[in-house]
Amino acid sequence: MQITTVGLDLAKNVIQLHAINQHGKAVLKKALRRDQVLPFFANLTPCLIGMEACSSAHYWARKLQAMGHTVRLMAPQFGKPYVKTNKNDAADAEAICEAVARPNMRFVPVKDIEQQAVLSVHRARQGFVKARTAQANQIRGLLGEYGIILPQGMIHLTQGLSAALEKASDDLQAVFRQLIQRLHDHLKELDRQVGELEQQIQLWHRESATSQKLAQIPGIGAITASAMVASIGDARCFKNGRQLAAWLGLVPRQHSSGGKPTLLGISKRGDAYLRTLLIHGARAVLRVAERKANYAGSWLANLMSRRHQNVAAVALANKNARIIWALLAHNRDYQANFQLEE
Repeated sequence: MQITTVGLDLAKNVIQLHAINQHGKAVLKKALRRDQVLPFFANLTPCLIGMEACSSAHYWARKLQAMGHTVRLMAPQFGKPYVKTNKNDAADAEAICEAVARPNMRFVPVKDIEQQAVLSVHRARQGFVKARTAQANQIRGLLGEYGIILPQGMIHLTQGLSAALEKASDDLQAVFRQLIQRLHDHLKELDRQVGELEQQIQLWHRESATSQKLAQIPGIGAITASAMVASIGDARCFKNGRQLAAWLGLVPRQHSSGGKPTLLGISKRGDAYLRTLLIHGARAVLRVAERKANYAGSWLANLMSRRHQNVAAVALANKNARIIWALLAHNRDYQANFQLEE
């Protein structure tokens, strides 16, 4: 029994395996517990292993690659069309085994431990930011029930809350004041957590020459640069900058037929976190661009004069994504007026 290709359907406790030989015939269908996976593949001749890019996929990929196997990760939606009948673990593993052998299949690069660690800090920070926003909105909602309306912005809430409570002292019960103080303390704790995680990201950014290189691009700071470096890894996995922009969902969604091209809004595929960072960075550039000396007659000036500001922000984010690919793939430093040599 010579196994050439294996499809693994990952799960928390039980991992389903589907293996075929060089003729494409199924030779093994088996469910493995977590502690059985590595011993099984340690005794197996190196082969091609396909998995969906899901939770724990990068961990298993690194372990199996260390044993000499070739591991390919695929987006889950790419394996779904190969499921023949009802969905179950065995059918999913068979579909993955079939999909990984397709010559035109697109794969996800395997992340190393450092990349996953940096992205974990980013995810934790993102969670704290969402929790901080939710806590601030809850405080505003409770105060609004008593006719206390604070100006928009986190700074007005943190600095003006005490004065607002003092002004409405006659209308508020002690139990409500204690509740607002408790929620305000929780808000300050969330803000402290966000600040500490941002310091960790800044520290990693200062130690990474690649991340500092990306931060030279207008609209990209330490947060965006570190997230892009950790997410992309080897930029040469993308054929060109347009593929990276499409991977981030910054290109138009297409619905064409009969030779008539129809372009819609941006696809919003890929990582929403990276796309959000790039677009917010582009918005920051648009706010200050008109005050720059080189703004007049530039590509950005022409774009802003004829398109909506939101469209211009997405277009600039798309351009920055393509610049990021060029810097990473060709190991170059950012040049504002770079011209391709003919």
